[in-house]
Amino acid sequence: MRIDYYIMGDAETETITVDKVYKTNTWRANPDQLLDQFNNGEYYYRVYDALTNKIIYSKGFDNYFREYQTTKPAERGQRKVFQETALIPCPKNPVIFVIARRNDNNILQPIFEKKIDPEDYHIIDQKLPENYVYEAKINGDPHKKVDLLFIGDGYTGKEKRAFKKDVDRYVEYLFDTEPFTSNRKEFNIYGIMPESIEPGVDQPRKQDYKNTALEATFNSLDSPRYLLTENLWDLHDIASQKPYDAICIMVNSKRYGGGGIYNYYCTFTADNERSDFTFLHEFGHSFGGLADEYYSSSVAYSNFYPQDIEPTEPNITALIDPDRLKWKDQLSEGIEIPTDWGKAEYDSMKIDLSELKKEQSQKIDQIKQNQADSKAIDSVKNVYKAQIDTLDQRIEDFILNHPLRDKIGVFEGAGYESEGIYRPTVNSIMKEFIGDRAYNKVSEKAILEIIKYYTQ
Repeated sequence: MRIDYYIMGDAETETITVDKVYKTNTWRANPDQLLDQFNNGEYYYRVYDALTNKIIYSKGFDNYFREYQTTKPAERGQRKVFQETALIPCPKNPVIFVIARRNDNNILQPIFEKKIDPEDYHIIDQKLPENYVYEAKINGDPHKKVDLLFIGDGYTGKEKRAFKKDVDRYVEYLFDTEPFTSNRKEFNIYGIMPESIEPGVDQPRKQDYKNTALEATFNSLDSPRYLLTENLWDLHDIASQKPYDAICIMVNSKRYGGGGIYNYYCTFTADNERSDFTFLHEFGHSFGGLADEYYSSSVAYSNFYPQDIEPTEPNITALIDPDRLKWKDQLSEGIEIPTDWGKAEYDSMKIDLSELKKEQSQKIDQIKQNQADSKAIDSVKNVYKAQIDTLDQRIEDFILNHPLRDKIGVFEGAGYESEGIYRPTVNSIMKEFIGDRAYNKVSEKAILEIIKYYTQ
């Protein structure tokens, strides 16, 4: 059963209303795992038998609206509406469908409920769309495998071959990375390519808009590299052609960018030089429920992790109670808590790099305002290139040659916060794209538990 609803509000308000309910072609997930066991996500779906009040299904998730609530427009009272979709096993008898959200103490509390009778004549039998489908890797019964779906956006009808090659490439990136390498037989992977009228993706700051199947766009939440779509119902219409536990939106673009929201979807561009890292990073969010481990890059939202509340994500901590550290059993022998890792030196280099790039950008903007030609812009870039490259190399050397590089500890700086939030390692793909494409061992363990949830 698919429940399409609207969620709307600003930083202080939240309203939910159901639009339509559908019966879909199949329940795709593991029938032996109907209750979520991870205690992750800002929200939860819960389904109760209406007669006995027994819980029969639950799932944690995050959404686009939660992120919007932490932005400046939301704080100023600007209300915004988002599409949402809940997928649940179709009940045999009437149920109470509940959406719960965490309060200020991270305790889940109901914020919406609706009684649903599966015999209600208002429930629609969903008709499947017809798009190009590519079965990239099939290993068995969808109920006992992780069903991963790559959906293309910005691919025209002439680009089926390119789409297929891109899917194959990212499947290889996935299975070159643990814990996916050791569990490749636990996945079914499909590609679906709805035809877009134009190739590419929206780039609002360039006033460049494309007519694509999912209308994915850069500058989501006014963050230049953040790439999302608000067309969630179209996304699930397209996805309904195959079983799916996770959705990856692969965008036909060379620009750097992406996004990932837990049990929602992830996005990435197919042809950037760092797209392999981006895909794995964003999939870490959407599939693994992992948090960002960086803190020195600009993001659209603020105060995402209050430092007096333990985050739910498995790979960061507020270290409120060191004796109950999430990854205590994985700590390296003799490691200090918290772990001194030369943060001041690293921060100094990152600040210098940020200032150089800001100065370069300001000079280029000034040249553009004076309507100078491209040679003048290239000249400014060349002036700064050597300094930027030198700092980049120093930061890379700091990470790659760090004496604690392979140790698991409690390293301050994560979740967009320089202080008070901690990560397990000096670096991983959830922090910075340096070195190998690899999660840390804490994140690998968390992802492995989710693979088991879908397959055992």
